[in-house]
Amino acid sequence: MKIVVLKLLWNGEMPISSSNPRKMYILKKRVIIMTLKLSQRGKHISQSEIRSMSRECTRLQGINMAQGVCDLPVPKSVLDGAKLAMDSGYNIYTASEGLPEPRQAIVEKMAQFYKLDVSVNEVLISQGATGAFYTTAQALLDEGDEVILLEPYYGYHAATLTALGCGLRYVRLDPPEWQLTRELLEHALGNKTRAIMISNPSNPSGKVFSLAELEMLRDICVEHDLILFSDEIYEHFIYDGHRHIPPVTLAGMRERTVTISGFSKIFSVTGWRLGYVLAPPEVIEVAAQFNDLVYVCAPAPLQLGVAAGLAELPREFYQEIAREHEEKRNRFCGVLENIGLKPAIPQGSYYVMADVSAIPGNDDREKALYILEKIGVASVPGRAFYHDESGRNLVRFCFAKEFDVLEDACNRLEKLKI
Repeated sequence: MKIVVLKLLWNGEMPISSSNPRKMYILKKRVIIMTLKLSQRGKHISQSEIRSMSRECTRLQGINMAQGVCDLPVPKSVLDGAKLAMDSGYNIYTASEGLPEPRQAIVEKMAQFYKLDVSVNEVLISQGATGAFYTTAQALLDEGDEVILLEPYYGYHAATLTALGCGLRYVRLDPPEWQLTRELLEHALGNKTRAIMISNPSNPSGKVFSLAELEMLRDICVEHDLILFSDEIYEHFIYDGHRHIPPVTLAGMRERTVTISGFSKIFSVTGWRLGYVLAPPEVIEVAAQFNDLVYVCAPAPLQLGVAAGLAELPREFYQEIAREHEEKRNRFCGVLENIGLKPAIPQGSYYVMADVSAIPGNDDREKALYILEKIGVASVPGRAFYHDESGRNLVRFCFAKEFDVLEDACNRLEKLKI
């Protein structure tokens, strides 16, 4: 792709003094055509379906169940911590790896929730979980390396890896269980395979990987000397008695796991762009340099805000979040089931994939737009989560809405004529 710019260059004699009105400009006009050639990597990046549907939803003033924005209030301790930090002068650059306080709070969190003993040298604060993934992928992957993605995948994972020049290999998981098997993984392995990427709990499917699946994944990683990138941003959104097990806690995985998480979802601060990564110290050291290069550092006072939240909020806070969202899931999936959209009931996260075969339209985008235009409820076309046409009869809804907004969406869906 080329961008053509017409640039007008004016050569001429300038007036010696503005007091001499008779002195005229002598102008000669030349037209020069400049060609700006876009990079190869730019050809593979486009607006995400999530943002595209969100914009369309805004235009139609609908209910945005496309974008993963949690509508819960921000915990008071998080806001107060950030305000206090601002008032106390924490408004300048921090170290590229983050302030000591949030890093230490993450260390204590890992011990409290997962009985994992880590040090601050294994923690990096970045610009959201997306930034945490980008910096560690830069530190660990070379152009030409291949990474296995489990489908349906999170589009930003695929786009980031593609922008880095990595090849992608896909493992297709099918609803409703989205079961991962050794056979599927081994079939996807290639000579250039360097890593596996998982989202657990999964965005978009809501899959929570069992201990047996994670141990099998561990065995594959050890046998083939692979890195595991584990995005665990939805770690506290777990339902039906399922348990979140970070792969880094399994024997043999400490030295080869990159654990990615953050605060956007659990503290409802998506606009703060604060995430973190847990990895071996030598990985953190290099990732911090990329973090410095791209982001310089995460926002200083906001780091202390989330540190206060981690330190002060009790275990019951996280349990209540899970309970509320399980209730929302049950209500929303019940409506989808009743109107014939066949949800794959999520075990975690706050998304649900629904089969929209019965909705008019030739493909997933037309079906998603039909729902939005008819009743004002936005979803994401399934193509956003697959490399082929496997998602043509699927859409993803986000049910992390205030109860009254969710109820409005449910009432609208019940009026949808299928």
